[in-house]
Amino acid sequence: MDELNDVYNDLIMEHSMNSYNKKKLSQVDYSELGHNPNCGDEITLEVKLNGNIIEDMAFSGHGCAISQASTSVMIDTIKGKTVEEAKEIIDTFIGMIKREITDEETLNKLEEAIAFQNVSNMPARVKCALLAWHTMEDIINKRNTDGKASINCCH
Repeated sequence: MDELNDVYNDLIMEHSMNSYNKKKLSQVDYSELGHNPNCGDEITLEVKLNGNIIEDMAFSGHGCAISQASTSVMIDTIKGKTVEEAKEIIDTFIGMIKREITDEETLNKLEEAIAFQNVSNMPARVKCALLAWHTMEDIINKRNTDGKASINCCH
């Protein structure tokens, strides 16, 4: 288990220091600021859609290693997916961090994002890990109410 934790720690450090997802997009359908006033983490998510597919995503901002890595890994995990698939993955990630979802088969859909599972053991870091995921959830919810195609997927 320690070896697996080392792999996850390496993944988090790699994404926090060398994120190729940290950039600006030339065309953006949605842009949303996410801010954690407790620690000062701040990100701006940019999303480019192609119909109902998340065609491209990027982020800018600053914060701790966990918030930056979580943002980058989220982008890798949901880019190329439909908005409905992304919403399901976001719900699963949030459930994992809150310890409401522990079923391994369900968690496998998170791909690399499962690396953040142990953050649930660090209450001070939970908001850091969830910042990007809640920000993307806000984008999806705004998309539902701004007159574009609605999403009829969720609970």
